[in-house]
Amino acid sequence: MRPSVGLMTPTKSTAGAQPAKNKRKPARGAQLTQEQNAESGFSASQTLSDNLQRVLVDLIELASQGKQAHWNVVGTNFRDTHLQLDEVIEAAREFSDTIAERMRALHALPDGRSDTVAETTTLPEFPSGEVSTIEVIDLITVRLEETVATCRDVHDAVDDEDPTSADILHEILEKLEQFAWMISAENRVPATGRG
Repeated sequence: MRPSVGLMTPTKSTAGAQPAKNKRKPARGAQLTQEQNAESGFSASQTLSDNLQRVLVDLIELASQGKQAHWNVVGTNFRDTHLQLDEVIEAAREFSDTIAERMRALHALPDGRSDTVAETTTLPEFPSGEVSTIEVIDLITVRLEETVATCRDVHDAVDDEDPTSADILHEILEKLEQFAWMISAENRVPATGRG
């Protein structure tokens, strides 16, 4: 029998003890850098940086919560829901990378650390454990719509300062709104009383 490495055997003093709380520094959000060497061109203001950071953390959280749903969804239409969640996760990951790289191109420092995301996202916490497909549809739709709301909330200020970054927001809005429609349709029923 192999000895267990790194596993704690509960003792009287550790049984029922809460795990140590993470003692990390509070989130600071996106910061700005100074141009160096041959760098020149447009640099983000703190406002533009902060607005893109808001979008970034919601996209990272959307991908994370999408994965949580993907792993724990159960029930009718499991396979379709499971696969559709993969599409949302992939898009959220790609968009978060695009936003972060745009920030870097504008001399802003994106902050995608887990503590920062948890502390600053607008998305509500996702439930733990198994979740029915019907509930997952509604939960993910809400999270898609919250992410869309963040993009729309910052859009005009972003567009005023940097239309190129606003174009990226347009792509995100188009795709996430399409996902929200397609996913929410799973739980819709036809309207009655058509004339």
